[in-house]
Amino acid sequence: MGMGVNIIIGFLGGLITGISPCILPVLPVIFFSGGLDSARRASRWRPYQVIAGLVLSFGLFALVGSLILGVLGLPQDFFRWAGIAILALVGLGLMVPRIEQLVEKPFSRIPTRRVDAQRGGFAMGLALGAVFVPCAGPVLAAITVSGATGRIGPETIALTLSFALGVSVPLLAFALAGRRLAERLAAFRRRQRGIRITAGALMVALAVGLAFDLPATVQRLIPDYTAAIQDRLTPTGGSPLNLGGLVTAQNKDLSRCTQGATRLQDCGPAPALQDVTAWLNSRPLTLKQLRGKVVLIDFWAYSCINCQRSLPHIIQLNDTYRSDGLVVIGVHTPEYAFERVKANVQAGITEHGIDYPVAMDNAYATWTAYRNRFWPAQYLIDANGEVRHIQQGEGGYATTESLVRQLLDQAHPGVALPAPVERASTAPAPGSTTPETFLGVSKQVNYAGAQTYRSGSGTFTYPAAQPSDSFALTGGWTLDSQRIVPDARTGETPGVRLEFHAHQVQVVVGGTGTLTVHGPAGDKTVHISGNPRSYVVFTAPAETTGSLEVNPSPGLQLYSFTFG
Repeated sequence: MGMGVNIIIGFLGGLITGISPCILPVLPVIFFSGGLDSARRASRWRPYQVIAGLVLSFGLFALVGSLILGVLGLPQDFFRWAGIAILALVGLGLMVPRIEQLVEKPFSRIPTRRVDAQRGGFAMGLALGAVFVPCAGPVLAAITVSGATGRIGPETIALTLSFALGVSVPLLAFALAGRRLAERLAAFRRRQRGIRITAGALMVALAVGLAFDLPATVQRLIPDYTAAIQDRLTPTGGSPLNLGGLVTAQNKDLSRCTQGATRLQDCGPAPALQDVTAWLNSRPLTLKQLRGKVVLIDFWAYSCINCQRSLPHIIQLNDTYRSDGLVVIGVHTPEYAFERVKANVQAGITEHGIDYPVAMDNAYATWTAYRNRFWPAQYLIDANGEVRHIQQGEGGYATTESLVRQLLDQAHPGVALPAPVERASTAPAPGSTTPETFLGVSKQVNYAGAQTYRSGSGTFTYPAAQPSDSFALTGGWTLDSQRIVPDARTGETPGVRLEFHAHQVQVVVGGTGTLTVHGPAGDKTVHISGNPRSYVVFTAPAETTGSLEVNPSPGLQLYSFTFG
């Protein structure tokens, strides 16, 4: 089921994205590309060459782009800028024959047909694919983990390629429409030079617009009329589970489990705990050693707010049922680079009062083995080593406890268990608060400022009007892939402004200094010291909608805001 569903979801997601606002700035270039040199027989293949180049480069950059950049130590937007540069060069080549010859020269020794702006659109397609990757959206969320693990399996490849092929359908139709119009209008055949200059000017204009992030501004002004359809492609509750990763003989049956199940299920053998970087609070453990015990595996990260809200329930289960045969294992899989440091994880364990075994999964090996995609997530394993229940995300605590009790009774018939300790879940319902706000360039999704949000140093100003559930910056900041750092050299006080709805706001921040907070409850100062972790900056008795500004002192590093 997994591979087939991935292909269908990927193709439909690509098809929808191909008509979404994200693609609008590219359409004029694609349309004119079909009409270039319409008097030449070779131009019949040009639309196909453009789309083939786009599909190839999009697939490669989406799959291995982040992995390559991480290995080489290059900024996350390197390929984007390379694509913009190529697009500008191809556009200038169409306008100026001398530049066209220079662009062609590197390919002159290849023993095939000449690669030039007249006979092929492949280079243009490659450039468009590089700048088009951010359009991928939620359908390709699994690629984030695949890039982090360095293990890209058939499922991820199928998802990416089917997405790219889905995108190609409306784009190819647009390019073919441009070619047919060119073939039917005599003006296209008589005025090829003018058409080439116009197409080149459009490409250069698109490159300049991309460099200044103008398409993103256009997207914010145009409602995403495909968002509702996109959301339906990503199952979030009920059946089936939203599993990803590489499917193996060990984990293929995990998809039998359904989210929100209230009864024990048969979800196949539990995959082994793989490539653990370090064990904390315990000697190394294996699931084979734990046969006869009921095991609860909890995937978590110490700075994740959702994990922090679930941890008291996991700790309570461990404290209540440990003597009756329950073994809780926390699998700490890092969400940020600082969460890979053993001392930081140990500090998080101490802060949260965890005394059960914790396995550091820095290589994402166990995460991948369980096809996991969420922080937190729990996998309940019976005494025979079979997975019987999966809980993705917060909540379901009373159900998990009930199923733990059933498995303990099956493993030890007649055991006298203590009274249940869980009550109804108090976790906020999905979508009831502002989504987690990542500040790093590689993960931010709800930035609302007017200036371009990319790696490097810059000066920002708050927008006159800021939409709900968004953030904006003011003053000097240095941005990188995972965090932002205030830069006081501009003379302006750096700040982050949030438009939010929640009853609690936390920030993940590291370094030594202070945060000055201006919010609905008044002003306060939060003292920061040590390794990155979460700090509460706002709390209200009930959900509040409002504006909150945080001004950090120099030397602090801000990673994200979370809402509860």
